[in-house]
Amino acid sequence: MSAYHWAKDALAKRAEYHRTRREIEALSPTLAIEDLGLNPYDAKAIAKRAVYG
Repeated sequence: MSAYHWAKDALAKRAEYHRTRREIEALSPTLAIEDLGLNPYDAKAIAKRAVYG
């Protein structure tokens, strides 16, 4: 993989991580915990797992 493609992929993943984290943090705690089984306070770890594996 060329440096250009590596950088492009890294930037895309970073943007997806931040977008996912913001969306999780924006959820009301009641909705997130009761309906989705997510804790919005763990948004950082959840987004990292979702994007980077």
